Amino acid sequence: MSQEGVLTGTRAMLREEPKKRSAGKRAWRMLRRGRLGLAGCIILLGVIVAAIGAPWLAPHDPADQDLRARLTCPAYTSCPRFGVAGQTVHGSTNHLLGTDNLGRDIFSRILYGARISLIVGLTAVALGGGIGTVIGLIAGYYGGAADSVISRIADVQLAFPFLLLAILISIVVGQGLRNVIFILSIGAWVPFARVVRGSTLSAKNYEYVTAARTIGARAPSILFRHILPNVITPAIVIATFAVAGTIIAEAGLSFLGLGAGGNQPTWGSMLADGRAYVSTAWWLATFPGVAIMLTVLSINLIGDWLRDILDPRLRNTG
Repeated sequence: MSQEGVLTGTRAMLREEPKKRSAGKRAWRMLRRGRLGLAGCIILLGVIVAAIGAPWLAPHDPADQDLRARLTCPAYTSCPRFGVAGQTVHGSTNHLLGTDNLGRDIFSRILYGARISLIVGLTAVALGGGIGTVIGLIAGYYGGAADSVISRIADVQLAFPFLLLAILISIVVGQGLRNVIFILSIGAWVPFARVVRGSTLSAKNYEYVTAARTIGARAPSILFRHILPNVITPAIVIATFAVAGTIIAEAGLSFLGLGAGGNQPTWGSMLADGRAYVSTAWWLATFPGVAIMLTVLSINLIGDWLRDILDPRLRNTG
């Protein structure tokens, strides 16, 4: 290699070194600023592990009933003996979080309930978000009558309380896991469509889109190869918050008796079972409520973290 080539390579390496250092500093700054997001990831990872490993982690079958052990208080605690005034009983290590009014193990039911919540939350948002993203791309790119019709449909749905709509639809189609996912996906598409539509209205006028259109690229290619990668960032952030909202909506439907049904343990149905025993058996409603709170909180923390990382206006500050 000639001396000139060596000098050229050295200059290139020197030019790249500051970029590497600046990228490392930016990553470290994001990590320090995202401690809450990291905590959310740890909590959510624990929920996912509990859901996947429920068959091995659960000490009991969640549907097994033992009326002799009904309303057993959590381990290492004591509570009044039901039906006998002035006597107390201690919890059993065989039931770490106690049992419900039918003698079913609360800990096992919470583990299996995490499966239902995560499946419904992720699947409904994936379906609704995918449909809403495609609809938003079409409305923003083509405009005209398609944009007007889609926008009016979205406005009508936003004007109608979604939980009431979900209750009405669930009464018609009945209970079942698939029906719950279908119902909740109906309400998930609107935020994605509106945000993606607004981003597409700006992105379709960019120079690279105009260049692709000039060389004869077809509309599907322009939408999914050139526009979608540049408008997907806000949709990802919306998806994280939508998963949390969907988990709460599923718990609300289960609380009203319109959830998965089929004797499947869900956090919402556990709350419904415990509302009659709030003053006497606090653990029936407390532990499912804590599970919902921690799961939703962790997802919201991750959503805030992703927003800080993916939004260039926030990323360039600090």
